[in-house]
Amino acid sequence: MQSIRYFAVFSVVALALSLPAFAKDSNSGSFDLTQAVQVGSTVLQPGHYKAEWTGPNTSLQISILRDGKTVATTQGTLKELPSRAPYSSVTVHNQDDHTTRVDEIDFNHRTEALVLAGS
Repeated sequence: MQSIRYFAVFSVVALALSLPAFAKDSNSGSFDLTQAVQVGSTVLQPGHYKAEWTGPNTSLQISILRDGKTVATTQGTLKELPSRAPYSSVTVHNQDDHTTRVDEIDFNHRTEALVLAGS
């Protein structure tokens, strides 16, 4: 009986300590770039990236990471999609100066997308 009580207390403590990890995952998502694109004033080369964001949905601070290091920052908003995205995708916009800017990032099986500043 005593061991069941200890197990229950241990389980509750373990769950409470793991909640921040789950919350952090809800404010991040991975995506791939197949071409060089601009985020803020930074040009990102093709590869695998992770976006992390903080703040209210209408005024986010967005960090783009590659190999665990922040490579670009910008501002943006969170947009609700009508249904879950079937895969991660990046919407880009070709600018007049012949650069390509990231407008939106949709994340695999999620109902929200990041809309980057300047879109």
